[in-house]
This record gives sequence, structure tokens and C-alpha cells, in this order.
Amino acid sequence: GLNIAREMSRYQLKICVIETADDVGRGCTKANSGIVHGGYNDEPGSLKAELCVAGNRLYAELDSQLHFGYRRTGSLVLAFAETELATLNQLLSDGQQNGVAGLRIIGREELLALEPHVNPAAIAALLCESAGVTSPYEFAIALAENAIVNGVKLFLSEMVQSIDTDANHFRIGTNKGEHFARFVINCAGINSDRIAALVGLDDYLITPRRGQYVLLDRDQSHLVRSVIFQTPTPLGKGILVTATYHGNLMVGPNAEDIDDRTDVGTDVQTLEKIVTQARRSVPGFDMRKALTSFAGNRPFS
Repeated sequence: GLNIAREMSRYQLKICVIETADDVGRGCTKANSGIVHGGYNDEPGSLKAELCVAGNRLYAELDSQLHFGYRRTGSLVLAFAETELATLNQLLSDGQQNGVAGLRIIGREELLALEPHVNPAAIAALLCESAGVTSPYEFAIALAENAIVNGVKLFLSEMVQSIDTDANHFRIGTNKGEHFARFVINCAGINSDRIAALVGLDDYLITPRRGQYVLLDRDQSHLVRSVIFQTPTPLGKGILVTATYHGNLMVGPNAEDIDDRTDVGTDVQTLEKIVTQARRSVPGFDMRKALTSFAGNRPFS
């Protein structure tokens, strides 16, 4: 939403952003992996694939303008068995159709040269040179600040409660009053289905999918140079091991469909499973250096 607001602020338009939380970036943005994906994991021909690849190519320039923090690291999807090689080849084919640059399959020798601390049981990996890491909440803040400088009005702690259609505009009712707009852009993330329902669009339902993470001290980040994935499952890209933009080591997330969209709790049993799965990729991280755990809910339809 903030990216759209900033882009539209280049034109002679009156724009406002209505945000439920007391600051920007408090939803999915603050609790995700911070990975700038290459675009090989998206269905060829889909809008998501097109936008993922195009968005990836914009990050370096955006960072040069807004200074939110971005580093191109590359990513690796590990295969531990011959059966997983078929998945790597499918991802390679999908990525090539999507126009992903710097995408190829490498063998164990090259993998260990790139990532000496990766599990030597891995037999191959899909290398994506264009992937990177960013600071997502600082990105949101930078977008908001630049949009406001350009004239966008930001309304915080306002929950949209109704959207009514008048002759030539929408009347948006919130807990603090009303706004009037010719156009409404729904960027409500995990609550986008509820906003859509306010104007009679009820043909989809968002399921919150929670992911839990463990964040470790910076002295553990030497264990990885790139973002390390395992072969994906129907629930997502799987457990990753990465250095964050600010240099901490991070492992996670899992993927669990839940009922409560506000539930961002963690539990010891799940975190232990995440750590065990992460050690399959990078065995040597020291859990005595764990700083915190956290969770985020992402929309799934």
C-alpha cells in the first residue's frame, strides 16, 4: 500500500493512506523473512510471477533513493536426494519462463565452495543470483516518509468500518470519522477480504498462515553468505536459514493455518521442530546465541 501511495504521489492527486495500526509496517511487513525473492517459485504466466521478477529488479534503485537497507546475496535451494532434483529442475524451468536472471543448478562441490557451512549431505542446489535481503519495516517507514513529503496524508489508528457508494465517490467510515474518495485501493493484507466484503466482494476468504522464527546473534551470521532454502512443499518455501540485512542469523518459518488473524504467538514445541529442520541445511549454528523468537501471519487464499 505504501509503495502504491508513493508511486501515485508523483502525480497531481490527493491521496491518503488509512492505517489501522498506530504505525506503518505493523502487520505482515514487520514479521517476515525480509527476502527479496528471485521469482522462480511462482507459476509461469501468473501476475505474481510477473510482479515478483519486476519488483526484484527495482530494489537496488529504490534503496539508492530511500536508503532503507538492501543487499543482494543470492539464494540456494538445496536437494538432499535424487527425488528432489526433479523439484530443482522444475523450479529452474519455471524461473527461466519467468525471466529470472542468474539461475542455474550447481553440484555439491560448487555448493560447498559457495557455502562451506552447508550440510555436505546436500547433493545439488538451485542457485538464484538475483535474490537478496532487505529490512522490510524500514522499507515501509522510508516509503511512508517519502510519500508524506510528496503530499500524501497518513491516518494512523483508524479502522475502516464501512464503505458506501455515493453518486460519484466512496464514503469510507472509520472509528474516527469519514473520508471521501473517487477510488479506493485495497491493500489491507491479511484483512483484505474483509475490506472487499464492505463493497460486496465476497468471493474469496483469507486464511491466516502463521510462520514462527528464531533470531540469533550476529556472531552466527558467518555460517551463511546467501539465503538457504530447502526444496519447497505445498505449504510454502519451507524452513530457511539466512543472515538478515542487519547481520543476525535467522531460521524459520514454519507454515500453519490458524483461525485467529491476530495470533502471533510462538511455542517451544514448534520452535524446536524449526531448529531441527534448519539444522538439516546448516548444522552448526549455536542455539545458545538465540536472542528471541517471533511470528507473523501472512494471507493465504
